[in-house]
Amino acid sequence: MPTENTAIMMGIITREATERVARVAFDLARSRRKKVTIVHKANVLKLTTGLFRTVCREVAQDYPDVTVDDFHIDAMTVHLVRRAQDFDVIVTENMFGDILSDLAGEISGSLGTAPSINASADRAMAQASHGSAPDIAGRNAANPVAMILSGAMLFERLAARHEDPAAAKLAKIIEAGVAEAIASGTSTRDLGGSASTTEFTAAVVKAIEAGAGQR
Repeated sequence: MPTENTAIMMGIITREATERVARVAFDLARSRRKKVTIVHKANVLKLTTGLFRTVCREVAQDYPDVTVDDFHIDAMTVHLVRRAQDFDVIVTENMFGDILSDLAGEISGSLGTAPSINASADRAMAQASHGSAPDIAGRNAANPVAMILSGAMLFERLAARHEDPAAAKLAKIIEAGVAEAIASGTSTRDLGGSASTTEFTAAVVKAIEAGAGQR
């Protein structure tokens, strides 16, 4: 703040970091629906997010089997609400990604269902997209889906990094347990149910144990 009435924010986009996150996005797309959407604001932030879009497009050339499109961040919020089913992997910079991830979580039914993982080249940390949710802390009311699935994402990350099929299998078991618990009719209040945090977690554990008997 050069004066008490003026605040300046600097945005830094590097080719190295952009290329790394772009390759993660395209590698992920190959295991999914083979589609990547680049989100930017290159019409206004021409140098910073313009570089981001350019580098992502350059990386895309190494993935000819993946379909690529791009949108400005403001337009993307509209498209995501209107036709979320048309998108799969979205790659963008940090602030835009923070906004879109919360929007995508709510579109899926509740922000409480949105897992996340923060990963560098050699470190990873899993956490729920919604953060600590202090407004319901200590009330046994939080939806644990996001946190449970964040753990599954961490196992997926470890599986890919260490070529460990056991970790990949464990991630699938956790995901299946969550899906089965919800399908059986158990859900927390944000999803229209009445289960507490511990009750839903117990339902997931039960589903996993039941599935273990079939494997």
